[in-house]
Amino acid sequence: MAGELAGDHTLEILCLVHDIAGMCAGSSSGAAIAADAVFRKDCTDLVRRISLLTHLFEEIRELNNNVFDSASSSSSSTSASVSSWSSDLVLALHSARRLLSVARNFRSNCSSDGAAKTIVFQFQCVTWKLEKLLSNLPYDNLDISEEVKEQVDLVRTQLRRATEKYGYMISKMPSYELSQPLAEEISQVLGKSVNGLYKQHSCPGNLSELDSISENNEEKSCSTNRAGSHLERARSIPASSTVSLPDATDRESQEISETKSLSEVKKPEASVIPEDFLCPISLELMRDPVIVATGQTYERSYIQRWIDCGNTTCPKTQQKLQHLTLTPNYVLRSLISQWCIEHNIEQPTGLTNGKLKKSDGSFRDVTGDIAAIEALVWKLSSRSVEERRAAVTEIRSLSKRSTDNRILIAEAGAIPVLVNLLTSEDVLTQDNAVTSILNLSIYENNKGLIMLAGAIPSIVQVLRAGTMEARENAAATLFSLSLADENKIIIGASGAIPALVELLQNGSPRGKKDAATALFNLCIYQGNKGRAIRAGIITALLKMLTDSSKSMVDEALTIMSVLASHQEAKVAIVQASTIPVLIDLLRTGLPRNKENAAAILLALCKRDADNLSCISRLGAVIPLTELARNGTERAKRKATSLLEHLRKLQQL
Repeated sequence: MAGELAGDHTLEILCLVHDIAGMCAGSSSGAAIAADAVFRKDCTDLVRRISLLTHLFEEIRELNNNVFDSASSSSSSTSASVSSWSSDLVLALHSARRLLSVARNFRSNCSSDGAAKTIVFQFQCVTWKLEKLLSNLPYDNLDISEEVKEQVDLVRTQLRRATEKYGYMISKMPSYELSQPLAEEISQVLGKSVNGLYKQHSCPGNLSELDSISENNEEKSCSTNRAGSHLERARSIPASSTVSLPDATDRESQEISETKSLSEVKKPEASVIPEDFLCPISLELMRDPVIVATGQTYERSYIQRWIDCGNTTCPKTQQKLQHLTLTPNYVLRSLISQWCIEHNIEQPTGLTNGKLKKSDGSFRDVTGDIAAIEALVWKLSSRSVEERRAAVTEIRSLSKRSTDNRILIAEAGAIPVLVNLLTSEDVLTQDNAVTSILNLSIYENNKGLIMLAGAIPSIVQVLRAGTMEARENAAATLFSLSLADENKIIIGASGAIPALVELLQNGSPRGKKDAATALFNLCIYQGNKGRAIRAGIITALLKMLTDSSKSMVDEALTIMSVLASHQEAKVAIVQASTIPVLIDLLRTGLPRNKENAAAILLALCKRDADNLSCISRLGAVIPLTELARNGTERAKRKATSLLEHLRKLQQL
């Protein structure tokens, strides 16, 4: 069954790429991009980048080694992970195609700054989503040639730069009060009603780092599974110590097989999503619809991101939002859920009409549980300190037990109240509140609710000044929330990183583990690397590497391997005299330690003759030669590459 699904996804992906590639010159998918279109260059660039992926998917098909085929013989968790990746890619390409259909006809003679800003926002959604998916391409389950991998890396780089460009453009574009609603304006542009527009061009796509919130559930997401291990506390960086720095030398060269003509591919049929079920920002099926002050409904994560960017207008109507409260649209969510069931479209587990959907597809009546939890939530706001303390203690216990409880507690409105309790003067109340939020964050949909409640500043304050247990759980909560990529930016900008570095240096053993895990995840985002360097993380990591207990060498090397590609980090690592320590680890470390040490040294020495000369003087050649013969596969590649750089240096 997995293999059959694989073939369908591969064909559908190829068809979508083919359709998009034809949008520049005009094809069956529609007319060419208008010569006077405001976003002509943006459309052309996006089409070109997606077209470059044609070889990737043709090679997957030709090698008969598509994503699901490989996963079918692997573990169920691997199968679920790559299945999710393939499905998300289909949605992202739909998003790109439908956005192009809108943007290619958007002309300057009838456009406004508000309308243009909305489309720029959507371009940022699409480019980030595609870049993130390509960065998670499951190479281990594929047999892709080196040439194609390099092409994918090129597209990734271009998409990442485009995402940053759109973010800068959005920050510089002011919000305008328009005399004419945006819906009417786009109607003029395309000569059709805005509802018709969104029906024809319904597309999923994610802004910047938005996609983690919306669709992954606990069983489906590999990252969320990692969060599960942080229930009540984070422990360590899970076997993650396998961080591989993305470079072309990491992949072994393989032959490119001949590919079949795209004309042989037949396009599979897809369900037409009702227009009212689509988010006006992302143009994708809504999972958590909310109503804003103007009465318009949006997917929660997208409208929240719109607001977080400093916008105070409704994206669809451009009317000023009188307040920023987001009200759940339960009726629409129920209709969407029913439609998904009828069309065999997967829905995340959630509450509908007093019933929770179980893993076998049946529903469980939870009306009694709802009443009990609502009573507890009411007590969280009691004037009595003892009553509040007892209620939050029980909430902590319930949120630890099951996913169902996490759903029900969030649905009862507990999250904003718990966030308020983070500033409680009662130490026990504060400890239980932050731990409850940690437990609730394990359920993917709750991450957005926690962010919406403005929890980050209070969590950071607990991280700075709470009890040691509260600080540990605050760090674990930041890790859990940072699994949603857009949250990495928000958390990084909140001042959390210096507080985490402080915990890494001076916390309890468990606190150090929690801080390391959170810092590792936050530093995956490029913008947070500089913050970590300036907060003194290199000094803390070097101390961990040289500590006699050797209890956190794996974590230190893993974080350093993520940072080593950053120029500011390279300078700090060298100035801290870390190179001799890394070379010593090449000789005496465990296999995984040797692997990461070699990866860090390679990052430091690329295009840097001084560092190459340094490791040569310190006697790195002998341990590198040994590692190239007997190390792990990744260690062999890193060591071999370093030896080649050293050989070239000697020839100069």
